[in-house]
Order: sequence, then C-alpha cells, then structure tokens
Amino acid sequence: MSSTIREADLGTKVTPLPARAAANTPVPLDHRIARNPGMKLDLGFMESVRSVNRSALERRVASLTKRRSIKADNQAAWLLRAVACMDLTTLNSNDTEERVRRLCAKAINPFRRDIFEGLGIAGETIRPAAVCVYHPFVATAVDAVRGTGIHVAAVSTAFPHGLAPLSTRLQEIEASVRDGADEIDVVIPRGLVFGAKWRELYNEIVSMRAACGDAHLKVILGTGDLATLRNVMLASMVAMMAGADFIKTSTGKESVNATLPVGLAMVRAIRAYFEETGYLIGFKPAGGISTAKASLDWLVLMKEELGRPWLEPELFRFGASSLLTDIERQLEHHLTGHYSANHRHAMA
Repeated sequence: MSSTIREADLGTKVTPLPARAAANTPVPLDHRIARNPGMKLDLGFMESVRSVNRSALERRVASLTKRRSIKADNQAAWLLRAVACMDLTTLNSNDTEERVRRLCAKAINPFRRDIFEGLGIAGETIRPAAVCVYHPFVATAVDAVRGTGIHVAAVSTAFPHGLAPLSTRLQEIEASVRDGADEIDVVIPRGLVFGAKWRELYNEIVSMRAACGDAHLKVILGTGDLATLRNVMLASMVAMMAGADFIKTSTGKESVNATLPVGLAMVRAIRAYFEETGYLIGFKPAGGISTAKASLDWLVLMKEELGRPWLEPELFRFGASSLLTDIERQLEHHLTGHYSANHRHAMA
C-alpha cells in the first residue's frame, strides 16, 4: 500500500470526492466534502502560525461562553445537534462484547420514546454519528449497527500512548479496517513533538493515512501531554499536512483532556489550513466533556470560529461516554420541569 499523499493543488477548485460508504450501511451518504489529500511538509508555513497568545485565547473563550444564552426550545435543538455530532465511546479495560452491543443499542435508540414524542420528533432519526471502540470489538460493533448509518470508529496505534513500533501500529490500523471500521482514531507519540521531529511525525501520519485506505483518519494529539499551546498548534498543522481528516484533542486518559483554549488553538489551525489549501478538516474534542452545558460551549465555539458547516458530524464530533445521559436528562427537564435520576436513562 502506497504511503504517498499527493500535494494539494492550490491552483484549482476543490472538487468533492465520491462520498464514502460507511462500513455498516450499503447506502452511501453524499456529504459533498472533499477529503483532505494532505500536502508537502511546509516548515515555513508552520513558522508563520507558531506564535500563540494564550491570554488572548483565554479572553476569547471567556467571551464566547458568556455572549450566547441558549434557552428553552433553542437549547433542546442545540442539544439534539450535539447528539448527532457524538462519537459514543467505550474505552475501558473491562469492555466486553456484550457491553459494546449495549452501547450500540443506545446509539440506535438514544432517547426514551416518550422524550422523542414530547419533543415532536418521533418520526426523525437522531443518533450519534459513530460508536468508538477498541480494535477487538470492531466486528461486534459493525454487526450491531449494520444498516443504521452509524459509523464505527476504532482507536488504533497503541492507544493511548502510541509507543509501539510503527509497523505494529500500522498492522493494527489495517486489521481494524478489515474488520469493518470506517473511521480510525490514531494517537501520535508525543515525544516527536517535544523533540520538534516534524519530518518523522509527518511521515508516520502519512503512513497511517495510507494504512486507513478509504477509512477516515482522526489524529489524536494528546494535548494534555503537549505542555504548550504552541506545541498543540504545530502538531495540529503537521497532522493536517500529512492528510488527517480530523484532528482530535485527547485520548481521554491524560490528566488534562479537552479544554476550550486548546480547542480554540486547534480550530484556528484548521482555519489557517483551510485558507492555505481550500480543504475542510474536522475537529473532535474528547475527554472530560460530560455535561450538556459543556457540549453547548463547544458548539458555540465551532459556530463562532469556523461557521455553520462545522456543526455537521462530517466536520465535528464529540468523543463522549457519559454526555448522552446528561443530554437526555436535560431534554426530559425541558419537557417536564423536573430532573430525573441517571438510572432512568439506560446506558451501556
């Protein structure tokens, strides 16, 4: 399998590629988003975006979360959008096939019937965009969600540390794709960022992209381990240059996971890459996003910084496990005026 990613042709209009077909549905969805082909590693371009003003980012984040007040029916609608942009995840050491099947059942039917009916959306299909599991459970998940349009994402490349030999990590990607995963979440070795080994990091991600084939590549930076926003910005840019379809904050296993200032730095890297190449890159915050209020903050960030196209699951995802439960509780409160106990909202 070739590891060469063609350089983006910046002199021509970006032409949408044929829509990818999810591993779990025979009907391809026409998203009309051209897949990022990557570009040559451009250290000069990286130098132009390496300066990050933490204080300015923090002020911007503080203003974003205060400027918008989303209430009542509008809040319910935004929370339904959050569900549609969710990668419902189980990445625990005690995962079993039965637990994964329960997770998939929750993804197919995310709310109790009375909530759907109360919101007046009983005829609508609102589901998480994907379920995300370890490689051994990919085949189980693919079988469980077959025909629903829900994607199956696999965490690969020695998740969460990324320290296995590159050949081993590539074999894990290829095995997950063979089992039916149509999205692959890979993790980078953070040491390559600390050592500014940008060429080596770029080459590794290029190889991972090639190993994915038609499956979409989400590159996890492990931002809680990267120490500085400058490292976050530069690692984001290298990942996109190497052909990432999404850049993702965290594994969920670091001591600090997704934070809004880090997210703002990453989405501005996405904007800079778009302005340079014309290609739209997705963003996935993950780790620690467990409340409906937090999901609204992230949606506002995307809307304000990147615009309406990034409120679609093709360009934005939450990596979440307990978030769906809190959203369901908030929707019930919207209908009844009362909060219910978590156990009334079944989860894996």
